[in-house]
Amino acid sequence: MRTKEEISCGVVIVAAGRGERAGAPEEGPKQYRLIGGRPVICHTLEAFATWAVEASRKLVFVVVIHPDDEALFEKARQLLSPGLDLTVVHGGSTRQLSVLAGLRALSLRAPSHVMIQDAARPFVDNALLERCHDALSVGHDAVLPAIAVADTLKRAGADGLVSETVPRTGLFGAQTPQCFRFASILPAHEEAARSARTDFTDDASIAEWAGMPVTLVEGSPDNFKLTTKRDIAMADQILNRTALPDIRTGNGYDVHQLVEGDGVTLCGIFIPHDQKLLGHSDADVALHALTDALLATCGAGDIGDHFPPSDPQWKGAASRIFLEHAAKIVRERGGVIMNADISLIAEAPKVGPHRNKMRENLADMLSISLDRCSVKATTNEKIGFVGRREGIAAIATATVAFGG
Repeated sequence: MRTKEEISCGVVIVAAGRGERAGAPEEGPKQYRLIGGRPVICHTLEAFATWAVEASRKLVFVVVIHPDDEALFEKARQLLSPGLDLTVVHGGSTRQLSVLAGLRALSLRAPSHVMIQDAARPFVDNALLERCHDALSVGHDAVLPAIAVADTLKRAGADGLVSETVPRTGLFGAQTPQCFRFASILPAHEEAARSARTDFTDDASIAEWAGMPVTLVEGSPDNFKLTTKRDIAMADQILNRTALPDIRTGNGYDVHQLVEGDGVTLCGIFIPHDQKLLGHSDADVALHALTDALLATCGAGDIGDHFPPSDPQWKGAASRIFLEHAAKIVRERGGVIMNADISLIAEAPKVGPHRNKMRENLADMLSISLDRCSVKATTNEKIGFVGRREGIAAIATATVAFGG
């Protein structure tokens, strides 16, 4: 039995194809179409990232895209888990040339091995990746996950009539990721490019041509490639049946000092008062807290990251600008705002007479129905800075559904 060795893996995700067989070109390349509320390529990348985390392995990613797809990929990238070590390069006119571009980019990171994966195979699982990794770690130069052919195979002539039945013994359907010792597969790809050979249908066939022994490991029937529009619809159904709803809750807290003045602005409503709130903008503590709560649902930082108080353009600005910006970020990342709740903590002024108008403002700013907006107020029983009328605090909660 061979002894396992420590290996470092790079992953090349091939995503430069046009996917003509998927139809509906107006919906874009298949790797960016939505399944389970997210682009196909996101599911593929996350599958590898999840395996790496659970197996305590570090992966370096190179994603090979079409030059026309930069905006599509950047939008998908925003939905990925943070911290992926990921480089993006442009592909060539064929899959073979796209893989070569990815391998060349990966060579700068000098991994010992590489896994080459079709972006349109989003259901690769941990067990399959572990089988591939194990085979590489015991010294195999090339590893191919494959499924034994189960159907009876027929060969037909040009006239459409069956000419023979092909014995299926020893026949397998190839899958990805196809995995290789990096120092072997990159020169093989380079030589294939120099030879002007363009008839290789996958990377394993290049390895075979270069004289590398290719070892089979068990593939997975779930690891199917999305090729047609029906495949994409089926993948969407699978994810919608099995995925837990992605409901996220964000919290926000803000406080502003009270000083002498003529009134305060809360939830966009000016309330006459013998004090005012001190702040760089209109100091609407309620909207500031809710802005942070919304940003929290998609990990988009806080209000200060987007509207720094050191920037003079926000001096005296209406805080609805901040809230509407946060709502736009949430929607761009696939979120649907389900509920917004604000609790104001103040000794004065009284909020009750203005509560309904405040709720109406929130519904308008967030483009949601009034029954999804709540504003509450309480005193601090004359305790602390609020009780001494030195400031007003706000606590906000936002509930957002993602991927629906």
